[in-house]
Amino acid sequence: MSIEVRLLTETDDRSSFQSGDEQLDLFSRRYAGQNQFRHHIGTTYVALEGSAIIGFATVTVGHLEIEDIPSSLRKKLPEYPLPILRLARLAIDRNAQGSGVGERLMRTVFSVTIELREKLGCVGVVVDAKLGAENYYARYGFVELEVVEGALEERPAPKPMFLPLSAVAQAAGISPRKKPDRGP
Repeated sequence: MSIEVRLLTETDDRSSFQSGDEQLDLFSRRYAGQNQFRHHIGTTYVALEGSAIIGFATVTVGHLEIEDIPSSLRKKLPEYPLPILRLARLAIDRNAQGSGVGERLMRTVFSVTIELREKLGCVGVVVDAKLGAENYYARYGFVELEVVEGALEERPAPKPMFLPLSAVAQAAGISPRKKPDRGP
């Protein structure tokens, strides 16, 4: 299978994409383009086989308060909101699930994170993992963030998970930024 990953274009046909998750399919068809081209609040990367979209990942920028980051990862971070890349949506067409498309999209997300670090600053990636997807993200090194406000027991809420920049670079196969050489 030859897969290309690139930014969504306005002319991409999203009508036949079916992940098996009604909300993600609706987002792909109806809102991904609006968010990217009209509102400018998120960017969607698509995985294509030929001209068919077989997966997508939508990212946006955000921030985390220092107290929301696990204490073991706070080392030397400043005490103010920290910039992050948020993986807002990730879905694979049901006919392509298990074929490595998700891995390709995650590598793209990690590369975008490294680019964001270089251009604007970024301490890592946050994803709101759907119930049952936590182990998928944990494979990459994501750790759960504690949710204090807004948790509802009657409706399973996504679990926010964080991947620090050092782990992003490792997962993407990109070496972390090296400190400048101070000389002798």
